[in-house]
Amino acid sequence: MNYDPQKTPKDAQQKPILEVRHLCVDFHTAEGTVHAINDLSYTLMPGEKQGIVGESGSGKSVSSLAIMGLIPNPPGEIVSGQILFHGTDLTKLSDKEMNKIRGDKISMIFQEPMTSLNPILTCGSQIAESLVLHRGMKKKEALSEALRLMQEVGIASPEKRMKEYPHQLSGGMKQRVMIAMALACEPEILICDEPTTALDVTIQAQILDLIRKLNEEKGMSVLMITHDFGVIREISDNVIVMYTGKVVERAPADVIFKEPLHPYTKGLIGSIPRITKERGRLEQIEGMVPNPTEKIEGCTFWPRCPYATEQCRKADPPTVILGMHQVKCWRYGEA
Repeated sequence: MNYDPQKTPKDAQQKPILEVRHLCVDFHTAEGTVHAINDLSYTLMPGEKQGIVGESGSGKSVSSLAIMGLIPNPPGEIVSGQILFHGTDLTKLSDKEMNKIRGDKISMIFQEPMTSLNPILTCGSQIAESLVLHRGMKKKEALSEALRLMQEVGIASPEKRMKEYPHQLSGGMKQRVMIAMALACEPEILICDEPTTALDVTIQAQILDLIRKLNEEKGMSVLMITHDFGVIREISDNVIVMYTGKVVERAPADVIFKEPLHPYTKGLIGSIPRITKERGRLEQIEGMVPNPTEKIEGCTFWPRCPYATEQCRKADPPTVILGMHQVKCWRYGEA
């Protein structure tokens, strides 16, 4: 299948820019097969800020790697489903065709910039590299544009930082370099995989403000992957909650914070620190995310759920639609 990055539907503003349909991703390990993603479906509209939240092992980061075509094979494998970008199924593209999209039309900010940046190349040259590759710029022109991008993302003394190596920068500055790299080709979709995890709260707020500003000014869609509902509150229009590779709840952000339905969602929101007159212990979700190779009958959350019944132990619950909510839980009846 050939992909022309210059051709997009004339009415793209009325259609989803990205559609994930019934995506399933497995990893084949010595301990057994891990079903990392199990029937994931969602859409991302132009300019939308979509949040995907869940603990480590929920499958949220694997979903972003699948979009980017970065699932290592072996041991990983996209078993079934589609990932449609402007109607083109990314799972059917060759590596050469995917390279036209990755880093150009769809960019990604990774969780840990220190391991994502090349330690032997200057920060400026790393930003310029994608401009040479995707935009055909000469090196001098690309370096000039890299300087402008470093200024745009708020890097202090950008002329100096251009010539420095990643280890010479603070965590916040390295993350800003990653953002500049992601923005170099003005992508239509910016995937942010835990972009603030390694940063202190002050720098975290600055990075989230920067992402929000870029979304508003450039109109690009944002896919925010995080375990932190506090980050989701700051940045997302709509929210998907994942657990053991499945979507357990989805709703607009204001709706889900006002009235979370799934016990897992309630636990995640309840664990957000709050400044109140009455100081008490933070809520916590008992237990741990199950071993990914462990076979659990029924709802995979029942071993940690305070409301679990015999029905929960026997059968996987259906997805129920309640107004603007979708929730996968037996407490809300059958679909």
